[in-house]
Amino acid sequence: MFAMLATSADVRLPAIFGDHMVLQQNMDAAIWGWAEPEETVIVSGNWGEEASIVADADGKWKLFLPTPSHGGPYKVVVEGKNTIEIADVMIGEVWLCAGQSNMGWRLSATMQGSEDSATADFPSIRIFRSERSHSHIPKDDVTAEWKVCTPESARLCSAVTFYFARKLHQELGIPVGVVLQPYAGTPIEGWMPKEIQMDDSRTRSIVEESDAESARYDLEKAKQQLARATAAWKNGERRGEPRLRTPSNWGHQYPGNIFNGMIHPVRPFGIRGAIWYQGERNAKDVAQAANYENQLPLLIDYYRSSWNELSGGNVDRLFPFYFVQLPGWLGDQSDPVESDAAWAVSRESMRRVAAMTPNTGVAVSIDTGDAILLHPKDKKSIGLRLAYLALKQTYGKKIVDYGPRYRSHRIVGNEIILTFDSVGSGMMTSREGELDAFAIAGADRKFMWADAKILGNEVIVSSENVSEPVAVRYAWAMNPSKRNLLYNMEGIPASPFRTDNWLLFDAENYDPAPQAKPKTPDGYGQIETVRPPMTQ
Repeated sequence: MFAMLATSADVRLPAIFGDHMVLQQNMDAAIWGWAEPEETVIVSGNWGEEASIVADADGKWKLFLPTPSHGGPYKVVVEGKNTIEIADVMIGEVWLCAGQSNMGWRLSATMQGSEDSATADFPSIRIFRSERSHSHIPKDDVTAEWKVCTPESARLCSAVTFYFARKLHQELGIPVGVVLQPYAGTPIEGWMPKEIQMDDSRTRSIVEESDAESARYDLEKAKQQLARATAAWKNGERRGEPRLRTPSNWGHQYPGNIFNGMIHPVRPFGIRGAIWYQGERNAKDVAQAANYENQLPLLIDYYRSSWNELSGGNVDRLFPFYFVQLPGWLGDQSDPVESDAAWAVSRESMRRVAAMTPNTGVAVSIDTGDAILLHPKDKKSIGLRLAYLALKQTYGKKIVDYGPRYRSHRIVGNEIILTFDSVGSGMMTSREGELDAFAIAGADRKFMWADAKILGNEVIVSSENVSEPVAVRYAWAMNPSKRNLLYNMEGIPASPFRTDNWLLFDAENYDPAPQAKPKTPDGYGQIETVRPPMTQ
């Protein structure tokens, strides 16, 4: 009994503080843990800084340790009734990397993953990848440990995260740490607290239905059923491993539960910013995809405000937040505009969020998809495009971070003239031939394939079938990747967009069709998209 009491009084740290970690440079970095109530805890870094705090009545403590400019390796010592030494600590740039399965998709399972992991000997890149976790109550810790980037650890790292971190490290020449929190098949509702979402009618409906079902749930009866099934299983009646079904509001689809398990435990670890790759689960139909325009800013604002508050104001209230549009998926685009293309609507939602939300950016990925695979193998392009956003917007590098961006239009006779910025060294098509991803419509709202010509930073769009045009849409489909897309010469594609503000669906009468099944293409697997190489 005495040994148990002594152990419980030891100073302890969550998993995110450990050997090989990276602390954000030039910051009063939050460090926290547990100790005996009212115990004095001292944390020191051998770069010459020290901070102390007295644990509260519950034994919790948090203090702020000033960090220098980038460098290392250093040592951090935590002292109370016991002493913890954290070795091989680097000081550099730290990024939160979160989202669903495409964010977590391992480097070893991607195009060029084998060759890029084989050369991934980067002692100053550190990876903290948490195991999947969800919880109906906020958790204090995750299962993970910091790892130095080696060929072996890189293979298991998220491909998007690896390419993002490698590019930052190579361009900045300083240590980079990534706090990687992926969970497959999860909706955005799960990634932020339930309480902040209750003004959203869709979320409120999910909560009410799940809570009603869960209120009828008999946990004790379920435990008894599990015990009987386990006994039968041990006696050779094996029909699959016994599992305890829990109330639905404990599950990984319930609003707030991913946040409780994956984000709450690592907040407010010092970060520079965040990258986000999620949205497939929120694009099952057009109405759901349109609602993402409301949900993503809510998540961004909550992450920023809560991180800032809990870090004592040390993490920027408007820290950079970069996210990924959904890639191409399912059968090739055949109609000028696919009215039921939920992923096109999702991309538009993200484009608008990036335009309206300060210090954000969106990486375009329509040319990285796959007609069959929900997890396309080209993750390198996405990681690099996220890095371009950070290098220019966060670190001030003089590079091109976007493909051509639609900014305005004017109607001249039977033509609509579109103006773009971020044209870089000039605009171009992905291959030889006509630019064939544009559609044009008149007041009847019937879109026709359009002729499109590049002239400087403008694209001139027209159709012999539309004499009085009023609107243009570009690459408006689930999978427009086989069209001859618009790029700049730096090799970054233009985002799908529309010039109209027409309703995307009739909210009162909308009845979403079942999600389409993939159309089998010629051959199988990765789309062979012809596109200009990225030059940065």
